[in-house]
Amino acid sequence: MSAAERTWEGPGAAERLDILRKTKSIAIVGASNKPSRASYFVATYLLSSSSYRVYFINPVVDEILGQPVYKSLADLPEVPDLVEVFRKHDDLPTVLDEALAVGAKTLWLQLGSWHEEVARRGEEAGLNVVMDRCVKIEHARFHGGLRLAGFNTGVISSKRQVLA
Repeated sequence: MSAAERTWEGPGAAERLDILRKTKSIAIVGASNKPSRASYFVATYLLSSSSYRVYFINPVVDEILGQPVYKSLADLPEVPDLVEVFRKHDDLPTVLDEALAVGAKTLWLQLGSWHEEVARRGEEAGLNVVMDRCVKIEHARFHGGLRLAGFNTGVISSKRQVLA
């Protein structure tokens, strides 16, 4: 589905900030122990730059960044407030079902991940749904940490700088 065909509208910046402020625990579904994967980068950031309790979900990995990895959301020691999803499109309905079954409050689909049916079903069931956004980028954006990834240039302008 192209961006032009998207009909679902997600929460605005103020609502995303509110979600992140109310979140105490995050489960990363599809977490990877490979440093080249986006989920690993997000996990590293969350563990080092946030106060969230971070849990990893992956049925084939035992440890990521020195933390235990759980086989499913149902195996976690607590209900996660936010379920961050790094899974392929066809797996998203199942992840939604698992998030609903454990009582999560928010389903957050990573950059590039968009599933209108999952968003509709999640919202109908009372979940906050965020799609095609990165928790790391959003958290950093709201907490002054974009400089950690080189996003904060200190220049507030849409015009190209001319270097002398």
